Amino acid sequence: MIIRARVVVTMDGAPIKNGAVAISGNRVIDVGNFDDIKARNSGEVVDLGERALLPGLISAHCHLDYTCLRGKIPPQKSFADWIRAINAEKAKLAPDDYLASIAEGFAEAKRFGTTTVANLTAFPELISRIHAPIGTWWFAELIDVRSPERVNELVDFAVESLKPAPNWGLAPHALFTASTNLYRRCEKVARREKILLTTHLAESREEMSMFRDASGPLYEFMKNIGRPMDDCANETPLERFVERAGGAFLPNWIVAHLNELAESDFELLERLSKKFHLVHSPRSHDYFAHRPFPFQKLRGLGFNTCLGTDSLASNQSLSLFAEMRAFQQIEPGVSPAKIFEMVTTNAALALHREDTLGRIGPGFQADLISVPCSGSANVFEEIVAFDGPVDWMMINGRA
Repeated sequence: MIIRARVVVTMDGAPIKNGAVAISGNRVIDVGNFDDIKARNSGEVVDLGERALLPGLISAHCHLDYTCLRGKIPPQKSFADWIRAINAEKAKLAPDDYLASIAEGFAEAKRFGTTTVANLTAFPELISRIHAPIGTWWFAELIDVRSPERVNELVDFAVESLKPAPNWGLAPHALFTASTNLYRRCEKVARREKILLTTHLAESREEMSMFRDASGPLYEFMKNIGRPMDDCANETPLERFVERAGGAFLPNWIVAHLNELAESDFELLERLSKKFHLVHSPRSHDYFAHRPFPFQKLRGLGFNTCLGTDSLASNQSLSLFAEMRAFQQIEPGVSPAKIFEMVTTNAALALHREDTLGRIGPGFQADLISVPCSGSANVFEEIVAFDGPVDWMMINGRA
């Protein structure tokens, strides 16, 4: 098959006007000017007309479990109050509700042009009952705050549930809900199985207050449910994380948030010889009214930053186009091309699939989407401004 479009955005060099992509099976085999591609390749020609052909979008952090919670939880006075609120909503849900929620989330993400997600699920045992319509990295979200003695059992059950999935990983939830032993056990399994890890880190002011000052609403909430608090005081969340997960394995971590950083944290990040990957969720960040995400400082330190939608318990939709626009409003000095990298090449790098995802080129997976294109001088401005469902896409070579 040959797919022709007004512009082909490969993410590897300038966009190609009157471009085309040749597909064989589930892979791109050729890309270039339409006349050249047609001369070198045979097959049916699909002409998309006056549109831009793009790599499929990659969400580096989402929770499809909670698609059904859209609009159910208004912004709360504190992060601890939000935890109470989502726990109350989750208590109303049965396994079939989560299955329906995940299916609805997949459909919505796909509708907005997402062809790959890094999805955190609290219910890895449900994965065998789900047919994912888009590329999915399943991360089992693990919490042992109420039963730290069951770490091995918890991780072993997750691994057994996840292994049939093509791509999977482990997600110790956060420093305040996952013990040091859980983090270490997850990393041990990750080294053995050669998988990725993800976690939430330094998300809120209350998390900073808990670990640095042994105070605040989150500290009191966790103390009241029986969490041991001997790891609180005198360290920032980042310092605590690097102690637990530092070293050569850091590039296998995808860290969500990292909003709350002290000046000493930036010095620590600068000293790291190996770097983890970052995910920012602009609209969820706005919902919680967190401190500004320190994107420019982190970029200056060489951190790879991606975008994600987080969950609909703190967002309005699963559109990465909306995330790009929200990010652009906060960081108007960042070019649209660089913003688009955050949902393509940067996210592929975080998933360790930079040779197969996030670009259009020979050997890359045929995950493609198309959006209207007027032919303006800056196609990336049009891409970021696109607001609507994506009405043409190809996933793994199937349109």
